[in-house]
Amino acid sequence: MDLSWETLERTVAYRCDGFDIVNESVALPDGTETEFDYLSEAESVVVLPFTADSRVVVIEEWRHAVRRRNRGLPAGNLEDGESPEDAVFRELREETGYATEHAEHLTTVEPANGFSDAVFHYYAAYDCERAGDQHLDADESIEVTTATFDDLVEAVRDDEFRDGRSAFAVLYYAAFETDGDR
Repeated sequence: MDLSWETLERTVAYRCDGFDIVNESVALPDGTETEFDYLSEAESVVVLPFTADSRVVVIEEWRHAVRRRNRGLPAGNLEDGESPEDAVFRELREETGYATEHAEHLTTVEPANGFSDAVFHYYAAYDCERAGDQHLDADESIEVTTATFDDLVEAVRDDEFRDGRSAFAVLYYAAFETDGDR
């Protein structure tokens, strides 16, 4: 059975820095015509950065939508023409001042594909070290800390590490990338 929808018309209903809200007129498989709205944004990277002594570089950032400091991992959108791998090194350096030459792809997910075309590329970065100052965007205010990986796993379990994309990175790594040795 063909489940695909046909897009009849597409308009951007709202545009801002970071994302668009798209409205589409669509025909469903049974021929019914309806409207569908979704959030459209550039692909992103999320970095789980480990220092040489196995600590994780963590950021604390104000998140206005939830009106609180958010503990999470470095992350950000790919720039035009940029590969996910290049974005990992750039975002790590910009948001934390840390750098590395060793990053490995973990997985790629569509975190909310019922209402968004967002794609997150997850990477682990190893042997990260302080390499200079942060280079933050105008709307970023970030404090950099480190934590043990086990502390982050506990924080996810205890509802203290609530950033969904960051929590997913920690749990994915715990489930699939470790053999109990952290």
